[in-house]
Amino acid sequence: MNKRVLDQRYELETLIGGGGMADVYKARDLLLDRPVAVKILHEQFKSDTEFIEKFQREAQAAARLSHPSIVNIYDVGVAEGDHYIVMEYVPGPTLKEAIREAGHFSVDDALHIAGDIAGALAHAHDNNLVHCDIKPHNILMMPDGHVKVADFGIARAVTESTMTYSGNVVGSVHYFSPEQARGTQITPKSDVYSLGVVLYEMLTGKLPFTGENAVSVAMKQVQEEPVPVRQIDPSIPAVVEILVSRAMSKDPELRPSSAEFAREIKQARTMIATGQQGANLPPVRDPYATQVMQPVNVQDPIPPRHTRAYEPADYSADARAPRREENTSIFRSKKFIGGLILVLILGFFVGAFMSYGKFWSTSEVVVPDVTGKQMTLARQILEDKKLRVNVAETYDADVPAGQVVSQTPEAGTKVKEERLVTIYVSKGGEELEMPDLKGMSKSDAEAKLKKMGLKLGSVYEKNSDEEAGTVISTDPRSGTKVNKGTTVDITISKGKQVHKISVPDVTGAPVDTAKNQLTSRGLKVTTSKQASRQAAGTVISQTPAGGSEVDEGTTITLVIAEHEKVESKKTQSDQAVNKESQSQAPSRQNENGKTK
Repeated sequence: MNKRVLDQRYELETLIGGGGMADVYKARDLLLDRPVAVKILHEQFKSDTEFIEKFQREAQAAARLSHPSIVNIYDVGVAEGDHYIVMEYVPGPTLKEAIREAGHFSVDDALHIAGDIAGALAHAHDNNLVHCDIKPHNILMMPDGHVKVADFGIARAVTESTMTYSGNVVGSVHYFSPEQARGTQITPKSDVYSLGVVLYEMLTGKLPFTGENAVSVAMKQVQEEPVPVRQIDPSIPAVVEILVSRAMSKDPELRPSSAEFAREIKQARTMIATGQQGANLPPVRDPYATQVMQPVNVQDPIPPRHTRAYEPADYSADARAPRREENTSIFRSKKFIGGLILVLILGFFVGAFMSYGKFWSTSEVVVPDVTGKQMTLARQILEDKKLRVNVAETYDADVPAGQVVSQTPEAGTKVKEERLVTIYVSKGGEELEMPDLKGMSKSDAEAKLKKMGLKLGSVYEKNSDEEAGTVISTDPRSGTKVNKGTTVDITISKGKQVHKISVPDVTGAPVDTAKNQLTSRGLKVTTSKQASRQAAGTVISQTPAGGSEVDEGTTITLVIAEHEKVESKKTQSDQAVNKESQSQAPSRQNENGKTK
């Protein structure tokens, strides 16, 4: 490649990686004469001002981090319209590449790496920075066995702008936390969950959740529990299984902090090294466990739902007799129904007012335009404007999955703070099964596609043994999964392929030779005979004539010579004399009669 120099300082050498939003180059810092890694944002982000502002702000915050297990950020800048970050260059492979090569790690190696990552996260969290995209792809392996966490400068910006819910699975969806999958608030403990997934993968060589697409994986992150690591590999110590389980708790409150997790990993390694594998780490907090509580002040009101009053038993005859109901049930039911209606009305008005923001407030905001942006970035932009966000999904084949199709209220509308803004996020085209169009006419195939919500694309023609004008193939193929709105190309049969053949001139040739010449070229032959002075069995004429261009399989008619019947002159003379004598015989008889 032609070497390019950014800001007259960073000379780009080779492309070493890339992702959904940036390319990474190995470069040389000409001022300090050292290798560096330069990440340059893709073209489509140049005009996204919200993304650029967030990118620069968080990259500058990450540059303040200093930890042996964090890739250092040296510089952030813009050159010729390209936004870039200059980072420490780490020559080793990523953790993902190492896992693929090894299959899985030993328990000690996995805990050692997880401990380094936890220490790096603790340092970042102490500096109020959440990574948001912890995954093996962002962990770089050092030659000495330690690791460095990368992408601290752009992790949050990358997550907000590149995470998609499509058929093409995005890597981070397998590692992000349930709260990230739901689109709710992200905290430092979201990083701990992701680290738990990474530890799970290092120990087993498998991801805890997989699926056909990113949406199904995200749903599993929210709703399902992973298969325990000891069920996959019984040799994994119980204390390590507890570590993974705690880190991957669905409830962030039940997870340890990054600093606590680092200490627990260190404790687990000590236990294993000293043979205390059966020992347990502090258990996950159980909200229903028996607890030591302060005495309750007897004068404090006791919530009715936690108490039940008992009166002294009365075994008198009157007490044993059934009490007469005083028709209080009807009265109570009326009170209950009335109270329920009141609650519903109150809830309706509260919900209505909340939907339109703080109706008592004088503060107004202008709703920003988030259409076309990725869901998480759109949510962040709206929340930064002190607006609440509701996410609704919709099928839209024209908008990539994960991007906002529309919003309510519309961009530019002035609303109260805390107004609820609904963003409609594309799920891509509705998934369908490609129909079998073979044998249909073009018009029937087009009607079938239109009825299913698919579009007819290019129409090709091809010779085949199928009937001319019928569909012989489609792209995509029948039976495959396609999204609603997908364009389908079809190929129509032109019928069997017909070749043009030059007819050889076989006049004068023996009939057998002529037939062989014609049939060898794919022509058919029919013959008729005609008397001729030519040698018997030779071709007198042919139709079509020699040199003509005809279709393969055309029939050529040959006229074949046969002997002509010729009578002798003597025979003809004798026949003439006999005829003459027969015509003169009556006249001689008449003359003889007269003389008599």
